[in-house]
Amino acid sequence: MKMKALSIAVLALGLTAGGAFAQSSTVTGAAGGAVTGAVVGGPVGAAVGGVAGAIVGTAIDPPPQKVVTYVREQPLPDEGTVVQERVVVGQSLPDTIVVRTVPENPRYAYAMVNHERVIVEPSSRKVIRILN
Repeated sequence: MKMKALSIAVLALGLTAGGAFAQSSTVTGAAGGAVTGAVVGGPVGAAVGGVAGAIVGTAIDPPPQKVVTYVREQPLPDEGTVVQERVVVGQSLPDTIVVRTVPENPRYAYAMVNHERVIVEPSSRKVIRILN
């Protein structure tokens, strides 16, 4: 019974921490989750932590510096889009927001939302990074 409760706690912890590590890769997420799970719950915790870490780590890798520089250098539109929802890494932008593809790297796109430049994954519109 203790192991089951511990496994559930490790899984919950791994999923809760996902927002903070949304820019990690799947491999890094799985490895980190397995190590954390092993420390907390032994072999069972390692298995649960590895699965939770892999789920959390499925976000697209952080954009290369060239993409970040390109987005920062783009002129600001006369009217930026303002939305009621908070823009959060890992969540998709509403369809009302205009998203522009980065020409030299179409794996990434960007938008101006709530006076912030946002880098997104074009097909899902999932926020990858918010630039200040």
